[in-house]
Amino acid sequence: MTALFSPYTIKDVTMKNRIVMSPMCMYSCDNEDGLVNDWHMVHYTSRAIGQAGLIMTEATPVTRQGQISPQDLAIWSDDHVAGLKQLTDSIKKYGSKTAIQLGHAGRKAIYDGDTLAPSAIPFDENAKVPKEMTIEEIKETIRAFKKGAIRAKEASFDIIELHGAHGYLISQFLSPLSNKRVDEYGGSLENRFRFLKETIIEVQAVWSGPLFVRISADEYHEDGNSLSDMVTFSSWMRELGVDLVDCSTGGIVRTPIDVYPGYQIRHAETIKKEAAISTGAVGLITTGLQAEEIIKNDRADLVFIGRAFLRDPFWPRTAAKELDVEIETPRQYKRSW
Repeated sequence: MTALFSPYTIKDVTMKNRIVMSPMCMYSCDNEDGLVNDWHMVHYTSRAIGQAGLIMTEATPVTRQGQISPQDLAIWSDDHVAGLKQLTDSIKKYGSKTAIQLGHAGRKAIYDGDTLAPSAIPFDENAKVPKEMTIEEIKETIRAFKKGAIRAKEASFDIIELHGAHGYLISQFLSPLSNKRVDEYGGSLENRFRFLKETIIEVQAVWSGPLFVRISADEYHEDGNSLSDMVTFSSWMRELGVDLVDCSTGGIVRTPIDVYPGYQIRHAETIKKEAAISTGAVGLITTGLQAEEIIKNDRADLVFIGRAFLRDPFWPRTAAKELDVEIETPRQYKRSW
């Protein structure tokens, strides 16, 4: 048994391997309703047939105002639960565990009305100037995350991930580049962490399953959060009971990034060791050998596969062949697996 195909247990959830389908927006909802449709059923279920250990749905907004795009899956209404439950049932039927990434786009939302952010600073010169959130709007949004967690539980997801990366709302609160508040939600590291802290606490009040948080572990700007800042945030998350930090980078401002295979693995490795918390590695991980090296050398606990899964719904099979290991075969495909 290779490290990549060894099982992994968090709380009462056991994944059959360390391969996670990373959350990726599909921009595929009909009529801007946020409801699951045939595309989502086929797209996600096919990766379960392809033997992913965990399948995470796209960033799913907890308010209409927080959509990355009007075609995103959503969870701001009870109307969304039935379709999401149908989706989780289908995924689990083929042996994968399920996760949902709860998010809010903040100033990066595509929305006709006011967009919300910690401070009235647009993402770039072409973006709408957001409304600086009042304390009541902050509290309402945290409550929306809590309601999203309740609906995720009703939809039978195994794991929840909070989207605190890529310049979306939680990331905007964490970053000194986008958060210029002078109240208890801005300024110091502790204050900038407060929105995420309170969101974690409220979600945990209604959710006892595994809780992940995706972060941008490097903002690639001299005045932004550094990896050492993210180690501190990750340590605080561990103390709050977060189970795993999913380590991506960038997105808070437009800045050049030196991208190469596995360019974010060092962030996951550093946070795992220095913050003493489980981590997920993501970012141009495309081969079985690459993924095996990460897990075997304890650089991260899970590998999140993104674009490679778009190209190959059966990426775990491809990785297994590369590593010369036998994995479970869907009975319908035994003649060719």
